[in-house]
Amino acid sequence: MAGAATTTLHATTVTVANRAVVLTGRAGSGKSATALELMAYGALLVADDSTRLTRTGRTLTAAPAGPVRGLIEARGVGLLYAASVSGAKVALAVDLDRKETERLPPQRTIAWLDVEIPLIFRVEGRHFAPAILQYLKAARHR
Repeated sequence: MAGAATTTLHATTVTVANRAVVLTGRAGSGKSATALELMAYGALLVADDSTRLTRTGRTLTAAPAGPVRGLIEARGVGLLYAASVSGAKVALAVDLDRKETERLPPQRTIAWLDVEIPLIFRVEGRHFAPAILQYLKAARHR
């Protein structure tokens, strides 16, 4: 991919049907824990803790930033092997440092490499991981 724009994020990424969610937040914010929940529902690991984004046209692709693939940290348990893929198209971003306060929040976006990606904030509740999964499967109603 000569000339493709890239950046590396402190983020964990999983995918469902080649639609990836990039989980961002500071250390200890729950990136890997949220990814593990999504993986329990069938998501596949793309990258844990370090995600490389590559822009091709108006599409962002997420991939592991380093040579380590197929491992995810489970705090208090250790490094776990995981079913993984080498890359997936980014469909959603989740900011785990910011808590959602609205019942029906406005649509938000974040720009990475000049590509706008839908953005949601952390939601307290058992429905958060299933809601992310459903978003990846079917998107959000406008």
